[in-house]
Amino acid sequence: MTDSVDLSRVHLIGIGGSGMSGVARILLDRGAVVTGSDVKDSRPVRALRSAGAHVAVGHQAENLTLAGEPPTVVVVSFAAIPEDNPELVAAAELGIPVIRRSDLLGELMAGHRQVLFAGTHGKTSSTSMAVAAMQAAGMDPSFAIGGQLNRSGTNAHHGTGESFVAEADESDASLLRYSPDIAVVTNIEPDHLDYFGTAQAYHQVFDDFADRISADGHLVVCLDDVHAAALGERCLARGVRVLGYGTTAAAELHPQIPVGAEILSSEVTDGGSLAQVRLGSTDLSVTLQIPGHHMVLNGAGALLAGHLAGGDLTLLAEGLSDFNGVRRRFEYRGTAGGVRVYDDYAHHPTEVTAVLQAARQKVEAEGEGARVAVVFQPHLYSRTIEFAEEFAAALSLADAAVVLDIYGAREKPVEGVSSRIITDSMTAETVAYEPDFSRAPETVRALVKEGDLVLTMGAGDVTLLAGEILAALAE
Repeated sequence: MTDSVDLSRVHLIGIGGSGMSGVARILLDRGAVVTGSDVKDSRPVRALRSAGAHVAVGHQAENLTLAGEPPTVVVVSFAAIPEDNPELVAAAELGIPVIRRSDLLGELMAGHRQVLFAGTHGKTSSTSMAVAAMQAAGMDPSFAIGGQLNRSGTNAHHGTGESFVAEADESDASLLRYSPDIAVVTNIEPDHLDYFGTAQAYHQVFDDFADRISADGHLVVCLDDVHAAALGERCLARGVRVLGYGTTAAAELHPQIPVGAEILSSEVTDGGSLAQVRLGSTDLSVTLQIPGHHMVLNGAGALLAGHLAGGDLTLLAEGLSDFNGVRRRFEYRGTAGGVRVYDDYAHHPTEVTAVLQAARQKVEAEGEGARVAVVFQPHLYSRTIEFAEEFAAALSLADAAVVLDIYGAREKPVEGVSSRIITDSMTAETVAYEPDFSRAPETVRALVKEGDLVLTMGAGDVTLLAGEILAALAE
């Protein structure tokens, strides 16, 4: 624990969330008394209770004393919890300090070598790959990620090693609360403009993040992304130590950035992806169990970060080859009626494009003539309005697309705006706008045939449909 914040008794509002449940698990491992609340019971909540946390369903002032004594600090995600939350009000009345989840993560990382992954896309996958590789290399890092590792079923761990691996989220500029030793930037593409206002402000937050790297640390940038590479070039000029990773062609476009990991070749296979990667004078063959060139890039960044943190290259590569994914990242959910169903978190046009391209490459590698179908749920009205044409182009990469209504999350509905602003511009072979969530499984069943691949996709509750689609197909 640290002296700056008393973490002996911690109360987390929204404890069941992917980020909150992770830090709660680390606190429990470190011996803290952990209490919390969430709007509903869930698998993460039940797991935390089993680990010793006191968790209530529903928000009320009395929850602050679930463990008897009131907490020494209350943790909240301000983006998700309203100011009039009764537990926040009670904390203010009792004079209990309230901090953000990012502040807590910064406290937990203090004293460790901080290996942080930032970028618009690929943070969770890259972070997870680095964790798997470093674990295989015997480094036992602490980690906190935004998704559950398929192999271990957990999203956080208090390790015995020197390194702490985590995602650095830019959506609300919380990444500026960290001081990384190794900072990996996967890509930069304007997003979350409801917070930043302009693309320029969004780009600036990554420059500010790079300026927080320790004096003897490294900025690691993906050379295949023009904006990440440009960040690297700017930081080099400011005296930051920069290394790049990416394909040979991308490295040649940015000769001033030293190459830390060069992808000599890569291909999608029926079982995933195969890549040849050069780090220094060492050539490695890496087999990924997840398809897609974007995953090969993520893997190269993870390898380089693990190597900079002191990991043995051969062992890191073996761990990466054993990595079998993260929940909701091209996650296989089952087969019924000869149709395979996968689930993915993609909710930005670039992510949708990458996943559908990977799915296409996978079915083509299998050579069975299968089609790719997607069930997509747009996330946030602001994002849907901003990128409607881009979503239409991305989803048209599928042979068949079923588009659900917009998942508003923290936003209120916008009058006159529905997912039709996407489907009206689509050019896929088969397009269906399905406003009735409960009818989606039957809609999908009518569109697919034996051998096809179906993807449920989005950041909302569309993930619930994967099982229902399998059930409909089985009938």
